[in-house]
Amino acid sequence: MEKQPIEQDQTSFQTAYIFLLSLSHFVHDVYSSFLSPLLPLLIEKLSLSLTQAGFLSAVMQLPALMNPILGLIADRVSLRYFVILAPMLTAIPMSLIGLAPTYGVLLLLLFFAGISIALFHVPAPVMIARMAGAKKGRGMSFFMTGGELARMIGPLVAVAAVSLLGLSGFWPIMIVGIATTGLLFYQFNNVDLSFHNRKNTTSLATTFTDMRHILMPLSIILIARSFMHGSLTAFLPTFIQRQSGDIWMGGFALALFEAAGVVGVLAAGSLSDYFGRRRMLLISLVCAPVTLVAFVLGEGWIRAVALSGTGLMLLSTTPVMLALVQEHSKDSPAAANGMFMMIAFVARSMVVVLIGLIADHTSLETTYLISAAAGLIGIPFIFMLPKHTK
Repeated sequence: MEKQPIEQDQTSFQTAYIFLLSLSHFVHDVYSSFLSPLLPLLIEKLSLSLTQAGFLSAVMQLPALMNPILGLIADRVSLRYFVILAPMLTAIPMSLIGLAPTYGVLLLLLFFAGISIALFHVPAPVMIARMAGAKKGRGMSFFMTGGELARMIGPLVAVAAVSLLGLSGFWPIMIVGIATTGLLFYQFNNVDLSFHNRKNTTSLATTFTDMRHILMPLSIILIARSFMHGSLTAFLPTFIQRQSGDIWMGGFALALFEAAGVVGVLAAGSLSDYFGRRRMLLISLVCAPVTLVAFVLGEGWIRAVALSGTGLMLLSTTPVMLALVQEHSKDSPAAANGMFMMIAFVARSMVVVLIGLIADHTSLETTYLISAAAGLIGIPFIFMLPKHTK
């Protein structure tokens, strides 16, 4: 059967297709969120230091170095099968991490999962941007809401699966990811998801030159943001578990952080369509360090509210930045997105290793305070971004 192309209307918002891709993002990221809530158990099983634990996240992000090349390919050919296969290709290795007998095997499983993550996250936002027409911020909010919902529910799924089946016995959960790939294949097999330009010969160097006024300040903002984002997403369950002795409390804390992020992600993209990208980034990066400090120093309900505020502000920056990159890219939207995703993933992976090293020599409490201070560094660079969108 001949593939039916998606209508490339520059103004229409194609809700059905955006919902399906957002659903695939949800299922995919449920599995990719397993590492953090299970990290305390993996640390205990394999006798890992916090530096080694941080390196696990770095290895998972390492394939992001391929993102610009994947983006360049995606501007020329259709990578729709990578999006279709990604839930399965991520579910399998992430469901097997509890069986890893050694640190080396665990690194290998996470590296393979990282490859699938890279193959999914480069073309999918470009598809969303084109299907959202003039409302790119709203489209990115829908797409990123799928990811944030996954990171809210994923820790609870992981902890529940391990509680019921054991760390080495929860691997059958991969069946959901495999089934999702089957559903996506059925829905998208005869739909042309490609938005590439086969005549496009723009090089990565040209794309970077065209985008450097966006990518260079965003790089500093991403590094500063990564101190807060990386320390919480990687070590929050470990921090809570060490204080309470309860892995469920760690999973719930991460779920609360991500739940607040869902609200921020869903609202920020659409709000930035009306109030501007720079303004939304400024609000987020001013408030997030304040709420993070309140979380570390607070007690009881104050800590819960502060953690929610941190998730709300910190995670809301992603759809705004994705929309900013897409609307300023010219002939190579996928390559531009690949560069942005590479910078984001590499910044976070390097920072998480550094955070683990700092925590090994101080404490996680001190590390969070340092991360909040580092987050303020990105604020001046927001004003280097274009004031008006194209």
